[in-house]
Order: sequence, then structure tokens, then C-alpha cells
Amino acid sequence: MKRSEINKALKELEAMCEKHCFKLPPFCNFTPEEWETKGHEYDEVRDCMLGWDITDFGRGHFEKEGFSLITIRNGNRSMPDKYPKVYAEKLLFLKEGQYSLNHFHWYKTEDIINRGGGNILIRVYNSHPDETIDYESDVTVHTDGRTFVVPAGTQVRLTPGESIYITQRMYHDFTVEEGTGDVLLGEVSQCNDDNADNHFDPPAGRFPEIEEDEPPYRLLCNEYPAAK
Repeated sequence: MKRSEINKALKELEAMCEKHCFKLPPFCNFTPEEWETKGHEYDEVRDCMLGWDITDFGRGHFEKEGFSLITIRNGNRSMPDKYPKVYAEKLLFLKEGQYSLNHFHWYKTEDIINRGGGNILIRVYNSHPDETIDYESDVTVHTDGRTFVVPAGTQVRLTPGESIYITQRMYHDFTVEEGTGDVLLGEVSQCNDDNADNHFDPPAGRFPEIEEDEPPYRLLCNEYPAAK
């Protein structure tokens, strides 16, 4: 992705948060220049990959396959003594026409919450023991205190305020319901590790390759300079 595309996406996410009165923590407002001055007091932001994030799944088609997000809080499973939080919270922003690829998580379970905007469609499948997609068996779904069963591949619609519980090894993809408008999602989960806990089918990447065509508006969560 071009840096200019990333800057545009982050500003759109920022505007969506403001529109829905979701205030961000102070570290989300640091400029790249300010990050150069931050010491070890912000190691948690660096080590737990808090802050701004972008994914195009390594495919280079962000407007069709990808979305922007912010990790607000997180632990670190590789450094549990230093960062003992067992939970994480994110915001995700999908525009109409964007799609999150089919994947599951080995470790974390998560609630995906429609925080505002349009409707989100989340397709669900079970997985086989060999980690392939189970296209046949029914899927047990949990949404806001309701438990029900749907056929494999069903798209569960979440309107603003609704949520779904995603279990370990449950395949899921999601997109915005056409004609309903851009969506701000929340994610509440166990510790998040985007370097090791995403299994895509078909295989895909997670972080974009960046072409520097203008200065960064905000640093991404994997770009922070080391503490001075």
C-alpha cells in the first residue's frame, strides 16, 4: 500500500470514531515526531502492539480486501510476567465494499460488536481437525445472550449494538451489508497476537508492504521507534 492510502484510511477511521463519540486514548494522537521522544514509559504500547493498524492481507487491494483498526488494550502472551492482561480490545472500520478474509484463531476467542453505522455480515463455518473448512456441519452461534444453530456458511447479520461470539477454530469472514453504510466494529477478546494467531484459508498475509510516497500521519503499531 502507498503511505498516502494508509494516511487516508487512518483519518477516515479517526473521523468515524469522532462521529460515533468513541474517544481514543492519548497515545493514538502521538505524531511520528513525538514518538521519537517517548521513553520506556510507553513500552507497553510498543510491546503489545497497541495503536493504529492496517491490513490488506498482503494482497494490495485494500479498498476490496482489507480494513483499518486500532488496538486499544492488549496483553502479551510471550511476556506474561510484564504484561499480565489476558484480554484485548480493538476498533475495526470497514467501508462498504471492503471484505475481511476467511480465517480462524487457534488461541483467542472474541466478541465482534457493531458499534455503529451500517450492518455487518459475518459468515461462519466450523473447522475440521486438520484445520480445513467444514462446509457441511451446522454452526452453533451465540449473539447477545441468544444461542441458535445455522447451516455452514450462513452470514449472520449484526445491526448496530448487536454482537457475535467467535470461538477458537471457528472460521469467519465479514463484510458490510450493501447499501447500509460504513461500519465501526468493536472487538473484545483474549490476548491478541496478529503475528501468530491468524489462520487464513486460503493463505494470506496480515500486514501491508508500504510504499513511502508521503510522510506518515500516524505510525502503525509495528513501526514504533525504540525507546530512547
